[in-house]
Amino acid sequence: MTRLLLIPALCALALTAACDGDGVRVSSTTTTSDEKGALKVVDTLQCPDRQGDLTRKGTASANGTVCTYIGPRGATVTLHLVSLDGTSPAQTLKAFEDSLSATMPEARAQLAANAANQTAAQADAGAAKADTDEAHVRMPGVSVDAKGEDASVRMPGIRIEAKGDQATVDIAGFKIEADDNGEGTVDIQGGGPDGNVSIQAHDDSAEIRTNSTGAATRSTWILTDSRGSAEGWRVVGYEARGPVGGPIVVATVRSKDRDHDRAFEDARDLVALNVGE
Repeated sequence: MTRLLLIPALCALALTAACDGDGVRVSSTTTTSDEKGALKVVDTLQCPDRQGDLTRKGTASANGTVCTYIGPRGATVTLHLVSLDGTSPAQTLKAFEDSLSATMPEARAQLAANAANQTAAQADAGAAKADTDEAHVRMPGVSVDAKGEDASVRMPGIRIEAKGDQATVDIAGFKIEADDNGEGTVDIQGGGPDGNVSIQAHDDSAEIRTNSTGAATRSTWILTDSRGSAEGWRVVGYEARGPVGGPIVVATVRSKDRDHDRAFEDARDLVALNVGE
């Protein structure tokens, strides 16, 4: 009997702006806006003494383009002001992503191996001989076609394709791919008017990526591993925002705590303080 696997996924990102303490310095020259609001063009970072649970370490360095903060249990947040200098925001952020990923090689390797296994499994499933048992159901707004261990379901706003232990669910533009083989694999790809989200998870590791629509840069990337790296890091990532043409403000996060939400919230607040929401 065909098994249909439906995994509901809900991600909420709280974006609030707050600041306290004395800032180092800031110079905002112009603003640029899109449908989400204005983002400032700055030439020097504003780095308050404290931001939430974070405490600034020393003063701004590199001519006011880098600030470092220390958080609970050794968490570190580093604020960068980055000029694009002819490169795209995606290329600039990829360099940050590569550097942060290098501190958690096990997580990156696990996700890469899972992606390769998923591709091979899909190829094997396509080559396998299908079961001859069939069933077809037609009702107002509902269509079901089943053959052996495969099934296709159509409902208003929802489409499900199942092949044995694997299922793909499309809900209002969000694509969820799940594998019920006991290996704890989830692959979510989706988008809408406000942006795109990608979530890949396998066993101990997960990678989350969001990008907002519009010409300005509003991006989040998180890599997690519940086992911890050799140095004890369990979470790395960044929050980045900036106007069209740059510069962009990037807050990189490293945390050894499984509960990393607060560190990312404070990092987002630092970015918003400098360039806006």
